[in-house]
Amino acid sequence: MKPLGFRQANAWLHTWVGLLLGWLLYAVFLTGTLSFFHEEISFWMKPEQHGSQPHSGTAMLAYERMQQLAPDAAQWNINLPDERDHSLQVQWFEQGERVGRGGGQRLTLDAASAEPIEVRETRGGGFLYRFHFELYGLPRVMARWIVGVATMAMLIAIVSGVITHKKIFKDFFTFRPRKGQRSWLDAHNASAVLALPFHFMITYSGLLLLMFMLMPWAVDSVYQGDTQKFFQESGGRGGGQRGEATPVQNALPAPLTDIAPLLAQAHARWPRGVADIRVSQPGRQGAVIELRENGGDSLVERGASERLRFDGVTGVALGDPLSPATPAVNAVYNVFTSLHLIRFAGPPLRWFFFLSGLIGTAMVATGLILWVVKRLPERKKLGRTPWGQRLVEVLNVGTVAGLPLAIGAYFWANRLLPATLADRGTTEIRCFFIVWALCLIHPLLRRHKQAWIEQLFATAVLYAGLPLFGLTTPGSGLPVTLREGNWLLVAMDLSLLVAAVAFAWSAMILLRHQPLVKVKPAKVSPARRAPV
Repeated sequence: MKPLGFRQANAWLHTWVGLLLGWLLYAVFLTGTLSFFHEEISFWMKPEQHGSQPHSGTAMLAYERMQQLAPDAAQWNINLPDERDHSLQVQWFEQGERVGRGGGQRLTLDAASAEPIEVRETRGGGFLYRFHFELYGLPRVMARWIVGVATMAMLIAIVSGVITHKKIFKDFFTFRPRKGQRSWLDAHNASAVLALPFHFMITYSGLLLLMFMLMPWAVDSVYQGDTQKFFQESGGRGGGQRGEATPVQNALPAPLTDIAPLLAQAHARWPRGVADIRVSQPGRQGAVIELRENGGDSLVERGASERLRFDGVTGVALGDPLSPATPAVNAVYNVFTSLHLIRFAGPPLRWFFFLSGLIGTAMVATGLILWVVKRLPERKKLGRTPWGQRLVEVLNVGTVAGLPLAIGAYFWANRLLPATLADRGTTEIRCFFIVWALCLIHPLLRRHKQAWIEQLFATAVLYAGLPLFGLTTPGSGLPVTLREGNWLLVAMDLSLLVAAVAFAWSAMILLRHQPLVKVKPAKVSPARRAPV
C-alpha cells in the first residue's frame, strides 16, 4: 500500500476528526455563540422585569430600599442596571452567614420604583452558557474533559484543513451554486476562511480556559493539589471574597451616610458609571461602602474593575482607588481568555463575535453535510445506503436542524409553563432535551430530504411565533419596545425573526431542489457519422 503524502494525511485527519466529533463541536459552537448574549437572553426570558426602566435615581432608591429590607444585615450587594440587564438585583447576608455567590437572600427590584418584582424561575441564557462547556447531566469534570478533547480536535481540524487546501484563499472567492458537492465544498471553504482568525483564537483560548484541568501536573507537583492557593499567590482567578460576614467588634449603631455625593464622585471618575454597590456592616460604626466601576473589565485584568471605598458613616474616602494589579504572565493568559469571554466588550464587538460564531457554526455544519454529499455517487452504485452513512444522515438532521429547534422549544417552554410551577427552570431544560431527542428520532422515520424540510420549517415556525406571542405580554411586544426605545428586547425579537426567515428560506430551497442528473451523450456508430 502506497503511504499517504503529507497533504493527503492531513486531509484524512481533517475528515475523520471533523466527522467523529463534528456533532459535539456543532453543539458547542452554536451554544457558545449564543452565550455572547447570554445575559440579554436571560433578561428576555424574564418578562416580568421588561417594564423595569432605570433612571438617574435608581442607585439611591436601591440604597434606601435596602435600609428597609435588611437594616441589620452584615453585607449588602446591589447590582445596578446596565445596557445588558435593565433590572435591579439586590442580595444581603445575615450576621455570621458565609459570604459567597450561592448564599444570602436575593430579590429583583423594579429599577424605577425599587419595588420587589416576582420573577419566574428560569436558567435563562445561563443554561446555554453552561451547556457550552459543561454539557448537562454529566459530572462537571467529565463534561469539561469531553469538551476539552473536542476543542483539541477542533484545533487539529483547523490546522489540518489549512494544510489540506493549498488554494484555500483562492477558493474563498469561488462559489459554484447548484453544483452539488462542489457547492457544499465552496460553502465550507468560504465559512472556514472568512473567520479563520476568529476560529483559531476562540478554539485556542477555550483550551487555555481549561488548561489547569487538562494539564494540572505543574500546579499539583508544587502545591500538592491546592489549586486555590496557587491562584491566590499568582494573583489569578479564584480570589473572590468569601468567608463569614461577622459584625464589627463593639460597633455602636450609626446612620449610614448619604450615598449621593459618593455616586457623584464615582460618575466624575468613571464615564460609564457604577456597576454595583457593596456595603459592609450597614448601620454600624466601621461600615464600609464600596463602589465598582461599570464596564471596567479589560483584556489584561479579566473580571476586575477599579473600586472606590468610603467610610459608611462619614463618607470619607478610604485610601486611593483600588485598581487591579496583574503580573505579566497572568496578563498574557488574561488577554487570550478575555477574548474568549468578551465580558469587556460593548455591543459592536459583541455582535462581531456573534456573527463570527455563526460562521464557525456554519463551517462545522457544512463539513458534516459535505461528508454525506461526497458519498452519494458511491451509494448510487451500490443501490443502497450503508448503515454508517445512514447514521451520519440521521445525526446531521437531528443535530444541525434539531438543536436550533430544541432551543426554540426551550424558549417556548419559558413562555408557556406556569410561572408558579415548582422546579420550573429544570422543567424548561427537560423540554429542551425531550424535543432534541425527538429531533434525533424523527429522521429515522422519514426520508432524508423530508426530515430536513420538516425540521427546518418547524424551527422557523417556533422562532417566528415568539415575537408574536410577545404581543400578548405587557411591556414585551415589539411595537411597545420600539416605542419605548428598549433596544435590548427589540434586538432579541428582530434576531428571532431573522432566524425564522433564514430557516424558512433554507427549507424552501431544499423543497424546490432537484438532484442533478447527468445525461450521458448517446453513442453514434461510425457508420452513421456525417462525412467530413
